[in-house]
Amino acid sequence: MTLGHEKLDVYRLSLDYVSWVYGKVKNLNGVHRSARDQWLRASQSIPLNIAEGNGKTAKADRRRYFEIARGSALECAAIQDVLVAGKALDETQNYHHKIELDRIAIMLSKLGGRG
Repeated sequence: MTLGHEKLDVYRLSLDYVSWVYGKVKNLNGVHRSARDQWLRASQSIPLNIAEGNGKTAKADRRRYFEIARGSALECAAIQDVLVAGKALDETQNYHHKIELDRIAIMLSKLGGRG
């Protein structure tokens, strides 16, 4: 059985991003612990809000959840910058995954009626 949100490209892309984050956070300890925890929360928020928003019938409700997911994607980009500044993430990975986050944010803007 496939639920409606599982058919969305943006949902699948967000799960790919979450999978990458899970792989990266395994090595973040000590001074990076706070960023690690926030990164996990923000990355998980993207697909969770996409799923919840897609299940809403009222346009305003759908838009709100997609906007929250978009905000979480942008938050993840900022967390990546923090991790680069703290020498916990390299510039190449940061750049590559910011492109992915930007694509997710654009798709969410379109779903939410912004773009």
